[in-house]
Amino acid sequence: MRQVILPGTDMPVSRFAFGTASLFNVGSAKQRGDLLAAAYDHGFTHFDTAPYYGFGHAERDLKPLLAAHPEASVATKVGIYSPGGENQSQAAVFVRKAAGKLIPAISRPTIDWSVARARDALSASLKRLGRERVDLYLLHEPDLALLDADEWLRWLERESGERVARFGIAVDAERLTGFLGSNTPLAAFIQTVDSLDEREADRLAEHHRPMQITYGYVSSARKRGVTTPVASILTEALKRNASGCVIVSTRKRERLKSFVTIAAAADAGLATRDSAS
Repeated sequence: MRQVILPGTDMPVSRFAFGTASLFNVGSAKQRGDLLAAAYDHGFTHFDTAPYYGFGHAERDLKPLLAAHPEASVATKVGIYSPGGENQSQAAVFVRKAAGKLIPAISRPTIDWSVARARDALSASLKRLGRERVDLYLLHEPDLALLDADEWLRWLERESGERVARFGIAVDAERLTGFLGSNTPLAAFIQTVDSLDEREADRLAEHHRPMQITYGYVSSARKRGVTTPVASILTEALKRNASGCVIVSTRKRERLKSFVTIAAAADAGLATRDSAS
């Protein structure tokens, strides 16, 4: 899979990033680790995670891969935490998630925008990932009105170059608008939802910002009843985010090869388009 340098950074990433939000549902820790290793073997060099994904297990699952491939990059997040903490056993997480289907409060995340909590959270994430520094540290669906933006900025700037290589936000379309309007340096990097029909990330261009990392294309289409094949959706997603990276995920190793094929086809189409123009 071809790599690109993310716009506005010096960070090389694969055209598709592997998202770990649903990784816990793959099965055992070995099965999850095997899937991640296979993703790397198929050309995924950037991995997206968060403390809330798998209640800490997604970060731990990435540790062996990141140790074996130090050149791989990882993004993790801050602000949304797991109910019961990120150190629960796999069995406890299964029970909590199952119970949460009946009583949602049991599996509902904790949201905390205090910098004091964030300091500890960063230390814990780095320990679970087995890294001294995270390549990309993102505020996880932050609400600008609930943040002490100046305090967060001071802290992240102190961490920059030490425990954090780059920082920014990971937001939905509604929250994105507020951050773009404020022009806060907290949004130095933006990872945001996008779709082929709603085109939420067009807000970036309106503020002279490039697309960097986008996600949500297939899930958005399915929620709206669109039955277009996944390959077609993702091909168009890569053409839309032509110089950045699109987050995808799968629970099945046999599907990984299809992402390589999709990325190659999309980039070939972009090259043809550019040469024609």
